[in-house]
Amino acid sequence: MDVGFFTMNTDRSIAIDRLARELEARGYESLWVGEHSHIPVRQETPYPGGGDLPEAYTRMADPFVSLMAAGAVAPTLKLGTGVCLILERDLIATAKETATLDRLSNGRLILGVGCGWNVEELRNHQPDLRFTHRYGAMRERVAALKALWTEDEAEYHGTHVNFDPILSYPKPVQTPHPPVMLGNWGAVGLRHVIEYADEWGPVDSFFDDPVAGLQTFRQQCADAGRDPATLPITVFVTGQPPMEKLVAYKEAGAVRVVLGTGHPALHREDKAVPFLDRYAPAIAELA
Repeated sequence: MDVGFFTMNTDRSIAIDRLARELEARGYESLWVGEHSHIPVRQETPYPGGGDLPEAYTRMADPFVSLMAAGAVAPTLKLGTGVCLILERDLIATAKETATLDRLSNGRLILGVGCGWNVEELRNHQPDLRFTHRYGAMRERVAALKALWTEDEAEYHGTHVNFDPILSYPKPVQTPHPPVMLGNWGAVGLRHVIEYADEWGPVDSFFDDPVAGLQTFRQQCADAGRDPATLPITVFVTGQPPMEKLVAYKEAGAVRVVLGTGHPALHREDKAVPFLDRYAPAIAELA
């Protein structure tokens, strides 16, 4: 099982290129960043983590520019989004941006996507998209993105995405395309994961019993007619987990754990490097 690290990637976090070097030097497999294009000053949507929204959410940098800076100084580190809010982006521009990143990094992109939790944030990008329709819109966007990545003359005609044949280059290095990881949760979200995701990336705080949650998910895959082996699971782990918990994820079949999730304080330079040092010995034990 591989070990990655998630950063809130703000202007107050450890610099992304410094972080990438520190990760690679210690044997971490991947670097993950999230995305919020903005946070509305006035919003009614509650923060899923409870309480006040951490300030770091208002200060997040662009994920793909950041990952390119990281990839340029750490030549083996995989580069992931956890997650890209694909409904809040121009899709054709995103296809070019991600394909360029994959090509310049020699095929190291893992594109985690989600539809987001912030109603007002999505509304600012797509005022005509009902929040209850976001999963259907994301399905179309992922399908259209894969067409743009793989087809010489790509086109897509759906309810939420519609374009006639276009030429879109470069194409990604990875074949058939970079893996698309869904961070969905809940009954509807998991149906979408099983239907079309290449990988699944849950946050461990979603589970009452994380290991049992992975087992239940695999059974849901089998019940839906999908081989669970075709859906690798990356668990985004919150807090400072004991080694026993990480071993349990490995034994439950996770292919990767991503540490540092959901704790902005860990992402400052004075906190991040000691955290990386603390868990570096676990990398060999979990391999």
